[in-house]
Amino acid sequence: MIASQVLAKASSVLAFAYVSLIREQKLDIKKRWPSSEQELVEVRRFNKTLARLPRFQVRNRLTPRLIQALLRAAQIGRALKPVKHDLRIETTIVSTGNVPVSVRIIRPKGKPKGVVFDIHGGGWLIGNAQMNDDLNIGIVNACNVAVVSVDYRLALSTPVEGLMDDCFSAACWLLGSDCKEFAGLPVIVVGESAGGHLAAATLLKLKARPDLLKRVVGTVLYYGVYDLTGTKSVRTAGPETLVLDGPGMVGAMRLLAPDRSDEKRREPPLSPLYGDLTDLPPALMFVGELDPLLDDTLEMAARWQNSADVEMHLLPESPHGFIHFPTALARKVLARSHEWINARMEGRP
Repeated sequence: MIASQVLAKASSVLAFAYVSLIREQKLDIKKRWPSSEQELVEVRRFNKTLARLPRFQVRNRLTPRLIQALLRAAQIGRALKPVKHDLRIETTIVSTGNVPVSVRIIRPKGKPKGVVFDIHGGGWLIGNAQMNDDLNIGIVNACNVAVVSVDYRLALSTPVEGLMDDCFSAACWLLGSDCKEFAGLPVIVVGESAGGHLAAATLLKLKARPDLLKRVVGTVLYYGVYDLTGTKSVRTAGPETLVLDGPGMVGAMRLLAPDRSDEKRREPPLSPLYGDLTDLPPALMFVGELDPLLDDTLEMAARWQNSADVEMHLLPESPHGFIHFPTALARKVLARSHEWINARMEGRP
């Protein structure tokens, strides 16, 4: 036990040294998304709207609770409207290792060729599986897969490790023998923002279960958080940041693990950037140029590509959360994700 702890510590230290080297040498793995002037004009116009809106701040626990209540109210109202799709949606409780967790399952009309394991965003403090219904229904229809979305507990009343446990428990259920319905089907893990953090952490934890990890054929990560001490782009984010409260981001992340030093917060899987990424599946990553989490994706992609194929795209003039915005750029990104998911499910590179 002691030997394994020493090895894990040494691996984390080496990973930190490698990330530091990436930062010093400014390794350029950026692949800027090709965009027309018309598409950029649309993005700039929407950014002006975002600039007039309040940023998401985590300086107390009241604001996230209020936002969560408003989200649930909106979802209840939406549930009263006629369903516009012909898909089966079910919410159920699953459990492995005495960690029960709610999952939302969206099934295609026919037999699925695979499963997408979805982890929603929301800064660890707000959100639920239902909030991704539109995105996930799009995946189901475009890729003929089922989607299992995790309704993990939120950090309002649960330590961040509890959120990680929920995601890991749901993943073990899906990939293990308890889930008969999807047995043997290939799985792709999808995560966005805080969900990207939890997705990467889940994959790292699955390394202890290679029998389960081997079924994961890929991961799609949208502008994730991979260093809970804050990468350079997070630490230098100013008040002009769109969507997120730039100056408050480091403090907000510290609230997730308030009793830990920065050194302890860097330990994987809490900070996936410093984990051992060997044996992880191929990855598709997206991040916007204006996102304070830019360096998280750049540095994670630089490390990931040493272990598996990585396709990384930098979205011009795009802020955090862009896949939810009504722009042509967002639609093209989602279309590329669907293409990539289809290829991986069918065993194509």
